Amino acid sequence: MADEEFDDTELNLGWGETAPEEEEVSINLTFGEDEAPEASEPELNFSDEEPTDELQAEQDADEANAAREEIRADLGGKIGDWYVVHTYSGMEKRVKQNLDSRVKTLNMENFIFETVVPTEDVVEIRNGTKKTITRTVLPGYVLVRMDLTDDSWSAVRHTPSVTGFVGHANAPVPLSMDEVVEMLLPSVLATKVLASTGKVRAKKRVELMDYQVGDSVMLTDGPFTGVHATITEINTHANRIKASLEFMGRDTPVDLTLDQIQKI
Repeated sequence: MADEEFDDTELNLGWGETAPEEEEVSINLTFGEDEAPEASEPELNFSDEEPTDELQAEQDADEANAAREEIRADLGGKIGDWYVVHTYSGMEKRVKQNLDSRVKTLNMENFIFETVVPTEDVVEIRNGTKKTITRTVLPGYVLVRMDLTDDSWSAVRHTPSVTGFVGHANAPVPLSMDEVVEMLLPSVLATKVLASTGKVRAKKRVELMDYQVGDSVMLTDGPFTGVHATITEINTHANRIKASLEFMGRDTPVDLTLDQIQKI
């Protein structure tokens, strides 16, 4: 299943160790993958596997849309605005713990209501082995729902490992409802599926660690065994690739599974 693009959010996170307080920062929430161009030539398919079920993709999209509506309804009943706090890389969970503790110590419960580190489950495929890991959706950033005052700003800004708010130094810019929904969607959707089925969500984002588009590979199965080809597209959800090889004096696209290729 291809990840869905969220066109109505335009955010740009300049990933780095620190975020300058004087500059206005935006965030890019386009979590989906770019759609690969369709091959102009007929493909040779040496795989016994069927392409991804389009009906399943539609069902997954409907499920995501339903989850969005539930998140939106839940957020609509909560007070405060959502802000993005920049942290040192890899310190997101520690910042959440520190800030939650400071809220109680400084008696800021009536101003700082919630701290969230959005996460998603990702399947890594390395050396043919699948491993499910949990990653932060936005490394180096934490969401905080709060009423912005001088005191609440100071409580957040001076939390250890926090480098600043997204926005102007002393005038953080709150997120729109759509931006918050898309940030929370991956973790909320996974939790929703786990609660209703008792199983971890089957359709996670998949990352193939061994191959990249443009890599040269050798075919190890089928009529072109031993022939070299160049990867043109990777379908991580189906564990398949598209590659181009020279056949009868012309470039020919082929559709393969991962066990039919070997990296050169």
